[in-house]
Amino acid sequence: MVVSESLLAAHNLSVLGNGDQVVVLGHGFGSDQSMWKYVVPSLLSNNFRVVLYDLMGASTTDANNFSFKRYTSLQSFADDLLAILDELEIESCVYVGHSISGMIGCLASLEKPDIFQKLILLGASPRYLNDTNYHGGFEQHDLDQMYANMKSNFRTWVSGFAPAALGAHIDNRAVQDFSRTLSSMRPDIAFSISQIIFQSDLRSILPQVTVPCHILQSMKDLAVPVEVAEYLNSNLGGWTSIRILQTEGHIPQLSSPELVIPVLLRCIED
Repeated sequence: MVVSESLLAAHNLSVLGNGDQVVVLGHGFGSDQSMWKYVVPSLLSNNFRVVLYDLMGASTTDANNFSFKRYTSLQSFADDLLAILDELEIESCVYVGHSISGMIGCLASLEKPDIFQKLILLGASPRYLNDTNYHGGFEQHDLDQMYANMKSNFRTWVSGFAPAALGAHIDNRAVQDFSRTLSSMRPDIAFSISQIIFQSDLRSILPQVTVPCHILQSMKDLAVPVEVAEYLNSNLGGWTSIRILQTEGHIPQLSSPELVIPVLLRCIED
């Protein structure tokens, strides 16, 4: 397998293990592939081949590679995912997408459904704004205030957002990990990506997603209410299962890995 140096460098691509079953891990906003650090050893010990990469715009990527003209929707991130899979000559995989990467996986599956044996959507949401008969968790004025706070003082905003997102104290190890990756993003890139995410509405594509989907959701999550997971379960176009994790926070693979890992392994092997 020969991977182009440019793609490897741009997304910090890493392929671990030698198993036949490929598991691709996609991280969420404000983080990077290190958010899977507790999950990866269990995947490798179960003989999976693991593909890790960083979304463009993550603090670990070169900010000069981020094009504000190109990255105007989640589709561009889905195109990146497909390019990576093509470069690695992966013809079949289980894709685990956390947060925005859940919807990135859904978009990618519309173009090449045969590549994805199944999608595992962890804390994913097709729309964050409330709407008629839909509870996304946010009103527009909530988001406008968040954007204003990000612009006013990015680091101060991070110091409040990170513990709220994980449902834990600022001294918590997982909060500190997330604070580190989020605060290391270039503020203008973080602002642009946050608007792409929180103003997105991908509800209309859900019936077209026919790849089997396992939906995993924390029982208490600032960014994604349980109702959103239930909406996904009811509106995705293929086979679905839903599991509400008895934990709090938007990044449970980092804050409660002991709960997430066994569930994730069952979903992969199911």
